[in-house]
Amino acid sequence: MRVTLGKCMLQERLSEKGLSVAALSVLLRTKPERLLDYIEGKRVMPLKAAVTIARSIGCSVEDLYQIEEVP
Repeated sequence: MRVTLGKCMLQERLSEKGLSVAALSVLLRTKPERLLDYIEGKRVMPLKAAVTIARSIGCSVEDLYQIEEVP
């Protein structure tokens, strides 16, 4: 089975947790622009970043993107 990444769901996960991009950037010690690039689809999160973000906000890595199966 192959999959492709769809829309980044980081903004939705942050909203569910009551967090802002600014707050997460402080927690992760990264620039908010980098997180916004993920949210806006300008960049795909590297696995290390996705794991760190998921653990920081209490979700799974798979919750950070819409995942679509490719036939």
